[in-house]
Amino acid sequence: MIKVLLVDDQQILAEGLKSVLETSREVEVMGIASDGVRAVEKVLADKPDVVLMDIRMPNMNGVVATKKIKEIDENIKIIILTTFDDSDYILSAINNGASGYLLKDIGATALIDAVKNAYAGDTILPAKIAKKITDAAAMVSSDKEYKLKRTYNFSEREVEIALMLSDGFTNRQIASALKLSDGTARNYISAIYLKLGVDGRSAAVEKLRNLS
Repeated sequence: MIKVLLVDDQQILAEGLKSVLETSREVEVMGIASDGVRAVEKVLADKPDVVLMDIRMPNMNGVVATKKIKEIDENIKIIILTTFDDSDYILSAINNGASGYLLKDIGATALIDAVKNAYAGDTILPAKIAKKITDAAAMVSSDKEYKLKRTYNFSEREVEIALMLSDGFTNRQIASALKLSDGTARNYISAIYLKLGVDGRSAAVEKLRNLS
């Protein structure tokens, strides 16, 4: 049984989500929190498997709550569920550890599947949201792209992935956003490390962020 915590300041909407999720025998809604503060309290008390998290709430928004929950237990899966398909929120939530992002117009079956998939470790990114992520990653200055190509002889794809690494994306998130297999993404990232002359992610990210 997958234990789910719903976090939304709109009680009617939360109750509707609860009704939808509980049509699945594999899902148990263990509680509803009205804001990020209450969500963190419930996580400490009840240890859910998956959290469906609204973004815009009083007291503590969903991005901050996501970060705090992942600090409590990094194994808890958090899906951002909102009406706002805003690139800044998407990037912030995922960079803070969210497993994915869904819009509230999602259908009942797709919502249940998303919870199951997140629980299994998948990244939940609908196509139009994945496009926003790649678009946001591409909005860095062309000057930085030019320097990566000139200084390290990066290919176009390596530049794209290097910029996403610099923004804090995980291997799985890069693979999902760029529609690559996990293995292919890892191979690109290993090639980037080699060209940068570093041994791991933290050193690569530092070098990329300090590029001038």
